[in-house]
Amino acid sequence: MGRKVHPMGFRIGVIREWQSKWYDDKHYAEFILEDVKLRKAVQTKYSDAGIAHIDIERQANKVSVTVHTSRPGIVIGRGGQRVEEMRQYLENVLNGKKVQLDIREIRQPELDAFLVARSVAEQMERRVAYRRAMKQAIFRTMQSGAKGMRILCAGRLGGVEIARRQLMHQGRVPLQTLRADVDYGFAEAHTTLGRIGVKVWIYRGDIFPAVAPVEEAADTAVTTGRAAKDAAMAEAVSGMTETPAKDTVDNAKPEVKKPRTRRKTESTAETKVVDEVKAAEDKKVVKPRAKKVEAAQVKAEEKADEKPVRAKTAKPKAEADKGTKVAKVQAEILKETKPKSKKE
Repeated sequence: MGRKVHPMGFRIGVIREWQSKWYDDKHYAEFILEDVKLRKAVQTKYSDAGIAHIDIERQANKVSVTVHTSRPGIVIGRGGQRVEEMRQYLENVLNGKKVQLDIREIRQPELDAFLVARSVAEQMERRVAYRRAMKQAIFRTMQSGAKGMRILCAGRLGGVEIARRQLMHQGRVPLQTLRADVDYGFAEAHTTLGRIGVKVWIYRGDIFPAVAPVEEAADTAVTTGRAAKDAAMAEAVSGMTETPAKDTVDNAKPEVKKPRTRRKTESTAETKVVDEVKAAEDKKVVKPRAKKVEAAQVKAEEKADEKPVRAKTAKPKAEADKGTKVAKVQAEILKETKPKSKKE
């Protein structure tokens, strides 16, 4: 068995208030029956007025009734005629008790769960497709500023013989969060094939509970203490920022601080000797560099001189090689031209 809690009763005392504000030990049961009769009488007589809920308060022999409706013109009528009729009707229901009637308008009926469920049920009674009615309700509610919605229809949907359930939802509906402003409404569509129940949940945002009076007093004490401290600090600062006393001497000029400069050391005999030694070392270091440069220049000149010598020596070698080749060829020719001996 599912453990389901009514979303509005679950949040009473946290972010919601009671719709019936009264208490009595002796006539408790009688007053509850009177409240039920009042609500049923208003809903049946003004079923087309879009009445969402009714608040009831009791004070001695007086009953104040507040009707929340999306169509106040139907309830009020021209010049407030219907208000007087309704007040007399409710006094008859309560056996002559005085009734004070107040009518308040609901400016956004798309965000009221009961009114949305009632509109979907009326569309089903007019034989509108249930899917279309549910989708349109979700679209209008989300467009008007809701953060989430859930709608459930159960019964012989579409005229089928076997009853079933159809659920549609969009956004988020945190049912377990107490500060979440979740509105719940239930309505029934009386069709020719039976009743179809419509349940609607609408999540309109979070409501944070008001600060308790004890906490407010503590906050005010803290703020007053801080204010006193701030005032004391301001006085101290103002005393510090007062103009300083004048100097005893009238022509006294403010001292101008000169920038610090490094003191130059006087050149002594020791420093002169050190400088000479450093200069000599620098010269010694530079001299070998000059020698290296001169040696490189000398080597480059020697190489340049050697190149033509190599070329001169290369020519006679080539000529000698040519001579040897010619001699060999001549020797081979002579061998071939010699007459053969008798022995051969």
